[in-house]
Amino acid sequence: MGGILLLLLALFLAPHSQAQTTVLKLTLHDTIQPITQEYIARGLRDAQTSHASAVLLTLGTPGGLLSSTRTIVTAIESSPIPVIVYISPTGSRAGSAGFFLLESADIAAMAPGTNAGAAHPVVEGTTLDPVMKEKLENDTAAFLRSFVSRRGRNVTAAEDAVRNSKSYSDSEALDLKLIDLISPDDATLLRQLDGRTIKRFDGTSAVLSLKNAVIQTDAPSTRERLLTRLASPDLAVLLMVAGGLLIYLEFNVPGTIIPGALGTLCVLLAGFGLNLLPVRHTAVALLLAALVMIVLEAKFASHGVLAAAGIACLVFGLATLVDSPVPELRVHLSTALAAGIGFGAISFFLAGVALKARRNKVLIGPEAMLRQIATVITPLAPTGQVEVRGELWQARLDSPTAALSVGSHARVHAIEGLTLLVIPTGEPE
Repeated sequence: MGGILLLLLALFLAPHSQAQTTVLKLTLHDTIQPITQEYIARGLRDAQTSHASAVLLTLGTPGGLLSSTRTIVTAIESSPIPVIVYISPTGSRAGSAGFFLLESADIAAMAPGTNAGAAHPVVEGTTLDPVMKEKLENDTAAFLRSFVSRRGRNVTAAEDAVRNSKSYSDSEALDLKLIDLISPDDATLLRQLDGRTIKRFDGTSAVLSLKNAVIQTDAPSTRERLLTRLASPDLAVLLMVAGGLLIYLEFNVPGTIIPGALGTLCVLLAGFGLNLLPVRHTAVALLLAALVMIVLEAKFASHGVLAAAGIACLVFGLATLVDSPVPELRVHLSTALAAGIGFGAISFFLAGVALKARRNKVLIGPEAMLRQIATVITPLAPTGQVEVRGELWQARLDSPTAALSVGSHARVHAIEGLTLLVIPTGEPE
């Protein structure tokens, strides 16, 4: 009887002891920007709520925004749960801002065939004077030193990645003590770390207990995936251009509702996406100037000079709209050319058509019948019936001695009450 009770007790306790050894896995294979920053911060909170033994952040990034990087590093440093940053799979890299995340972790690991470094700060589209360049470089290097030294890693080699854009392979990073180990996959990495004593950022020591740890993947939410797509500069530009054309169509064809609603939605989504990115204000000024010149070209004949200048401003403004240190967070030139030339040409054409229509006289009622071609339905001698624009009218020839047979054509040149005065098409008015 006692043996049965012990067996039941062991079966009851086994699942609970296994459930306690969990590792929450976050995956960042994207640029570092506000949405990925939010994803990692949420993942660290989830790990604390679920009492995970560690957080495993698998990393592969070309870099990103320094402001988001600083926020993520702060979250890693203050996390009560140990954070393992692992560059994987083979072929991945932690470039630029990703190198800061790697060095800030409790455990820094790399898969074979990966690399990290090249963390020199870059200000896209701006040539800094020597003093400002030195200040930016010193500030970034000091930020890196502030946690590399506390993690017990090679400060000199890490700072070299900032000042001289050095990049290191997995074996070089291990030899220079920039990382703690090289591992081929997640499961092997956790086995290698089981029982290892680490020094936390606050100076305390902790022992990693990762034996038979269960990896629980914390994927980005639907909202985070959607916002990540909206944070794409190319998509934001295309949404803005499409929204502008749809709104312009609504103004020219009022009452259709759908183009205006869709255009407003596109512009709002584009504005939200651009709000997540560093937008250059001079580029916005170029876009406004481009619109003004395109409208002026439609109103004043400049033989295409204003239109060409407007399209050039539009393309250059779109290409430089987002000020980011990595190409993945900038508007590609092909996108800027396609959107700028397409938007400029369509806007110029629509503006010309609209202005031409406004200059024409609007004819309604009987006046709309003047100069219309009528088809004789009954013989005109000199009165009879004619068909004009699908309607039957009483008609009278201007000359009382003239006559027209059925099927002949006449031109309306005057109206008397409900009777059209017509003349043969061959005669001058």
